[in-house]
Amino acid sequence: MSKAFASQADLEEKKVTFSKLSEHAYAYTAEGDPNTGIVVGDDAVMVIDTQATPVMAQDVIRRIREVTDKPIKYVVLSHYHAVRVLGASAYQPEHVIASDDTLGMIKERGEQDKASEIGRFPRLFRNVESVPPGLTWPTLTFTGKMTLWLGKLEVQLLQLGRGHTKGDTVVWLPQERILFSGDLVEYDATPYAGDAYFTDWPQTLDNIAALKPAKLVPGRGAALENEAQVAAGLKGTRDFIADVFASVKAGARAGKDLKAVYRETVNAVRPKYGHWVIFDHCMPFDVSRAYDEATAHRDPRIWTAERDVEMWKALEG
Repeated sequence: MSKAFASQADLEEKKVTFSKLSEHAYAYTAEGDPNTGIVVGDDAVMVIDTQATPVMAQDVIRRIREVTDKPIKYVVLSHYHAVRVLGASAYQPEHVIASDDTLGMIKERGEQDKASEIGRFPRLFRNVESVPPGLTWPTLTFTGKMTLWLGKLEVQLLQLGRGHTKGDTVVWLPQERILFSGDLVEYDATPYAGDAYFTDWPQTLDNIAALKPAKLVPGRGAALENEAQVAAGLKGTRDFIADVFASVKAGARAGKDLKAVYRETVNAVRPKYGHWVIFDHCMPFDVSRAYDEATAHRDPRIWTAERDVEMWKALEG
């Protein structure tokens, strides 16, 4: 292959930032690596997305313990991707919470996704041997909305629509207008859309905007700490999804094959987005999924380690 597969050549460690957004909300970010959100209530802590392995999660726990000794009672999975969920066991929570749709995705494709992601991004699965055998299973699920009270702090878990995956969940603190978006929103980082719903994603972003968040923790990138930054994060994500899908749909309508559409789309969007983190990693997966959605596959097909490599060779070989 002319280009290293996915992010196998990405070996540079990232600087971690632990930002306090309010009395109750913190963001664990790392220069475009997957983020973790933390909510500190009156009597318990909630963690949103866990990091990829229990060993990596220990750094999140260390930073939590610098600000509170309250028990970590809840872990929330914003979606099913392995890089977000396989660190869950480190927190020893009372409950792991996910949407019913996310549970369905774990059942349908969790094993394949786990093998696929570990192969794509070895740096993000450091000490992968620390992951317990099997998959990460939620102990509580919901459809649409779940409200939890951490003492007097209201925490809403919301499904605002499909986008990054079928089961996307955001965590909303209405009293403070702080939102944890998972990978529905990225900031200066390329959205991964290999399991996405391109047609639905813009409306889901509009639904997030309708909440009028004052601050937002994206799936990747720095925490957005004012309304202007939140608007920029939403717009950047929306524009990327729209630009990629428009290019792919135009190529598909013209009867072009996937490789031709891929080359045209990358060339079209690179000037605007090519400086974003993991652009070259995401684009083959993003265009493949967009081409599927524009042609014959309304729902995302399952990525396996074998399909990953086959696709990469076809588009980047």
